Amino acid sequence: MKKISVIGLGYVGLPVAVAFGKVTEVIGFDINKNRINELKQGFDSTNEVESSELKTSRVNFTDDIEAIKNADFYIICVPTPVDKMNTPDLTPLISATKTVATVLKKGDIVVYESTVYPGCTEDVCVPILEEISNLKFKQDFEAGFSPERINPGDKNNRFETIKKVVSASSDEALEIVASQYQSVVKAGIYKASSIKVAEAAKVIENTQRDINIAFMNELAIIFKKMDIDTKEVLEAASTKWNFLNFQPGLVGGHCIGVDPYYLTYKAEQLGYKSEVILSGRKINDNMGGWIAQNIIKQAINNKIQGTVTVFGLTFKENVPDTRNSKSYDIIREFKEWGYKVQTHDPFLPQSSLEKSDIIVLAVAHDEYKIKGWSLIEEFIDLKKTAIVADIKGILDKTQKPENIILWRL
Repeated sequence: MKKISVIGLGYVGLPVAVAFGKVTEVIGFDINKNRINELKQGFDSTNEVESSELKTSRVNFTDDIEAIKNADFYIICVPTPVDKMNTPDLTPLISATKTVATVLKKGDIVVYESTVYPGCTEDVCVPILEEISNLKFKQDFEAGFSPERINPGDKNNRFETIKKVVSASSDEALEIVASQYQSVVKAGIYKASSIKVAEAAKVIENTQRDINIAFMNELAIIFKKMDIDTKEVLEAASTKWNFLNFQPGLVGGHCIGVDPYYLTYKAEQLGYKSEVILSGRKINDNMGGWIAQNIIKQAINNKIQGTVTVFGLTFKENVPDTRNSKSYDIIREFKEWGYKVQTHDPFLPQSSLEKSDIIVLAVAHDEYKIKGWSLIEEFIDLKKTAIVADIKGILDKTQKPENIILWRL
């Protein structure tokens, strides 16, 4: 088995490193010293890996570049965000590539898991590896792409239990890459015909979800004008065997809300401007503001003023990650209208809360689901009229207290 080094120990890299660390020694590298220190102490702030797994896996956590020289199989798992103009920001990817290039040797293989547009590995990363290492691609070293499929907060679908797509720059390298992953991924391996195919497969996975959620959000906007409960419509439609049960809501985070821009960026470079993908992105990006505006209209019509409490600040349920969370769009809109806003999230540091006149359930954390209406009743005065906006539809509509105006998508 090749000597593995995982570059980048975030939501993706850490589960990968720990999985391999159960069967062989692994070098886990990250430039963040604080991250390395916490992992050495057996603590993962992302909540993706249990302390017991950290302590028993054979991963050498380090921020020392010298330590990764001993590897000959590098797996790069760094973030690939977009900038304020929604243009791909390859800075972390390029930086990690340069780091690996300084220690690259003949016979080494570099595999990328970071989501990119088709062609990025060979057009952007490989030239950097060649230039800094003074080695020749496909002659001295090989490259591969194996798209990450980590689902943060999901304790059932894990790295080991999700089928792994692999690709490489030669048939020989592909067999090695497949063999490496096969040793830890119980769900099996799918060999893509090329690196570009694997890159494209990854970027369309989240783009497909984004477009389908955008359709649900557009339906919610239309049905709201018709005074129809979207959740009830979807429940009825779901009785058909081939209906795809996507739900409306906020689309944030560093995957679904970001990956489509990588595909449209590359398409524009080739002279094609996306219609469907960008339309879906526009709907989803504007959803937080639209939700807040509709709740405000409801408040004005019912002469309700006072404090707003937003429950849920992370980008999805049961994770501590707030990157690109659309809950902040809701908060921003309320503040622009002069409302006092307080927030709560079980995965973030807390402060005391006062009674509210408007409550927004933005994220479906398990804690909120379990408490249900008891959570709401704790923070409102049941003798007064109040608004509860249940964005994810987690409250039982039939159990609504009398003075509550329930707003749902």
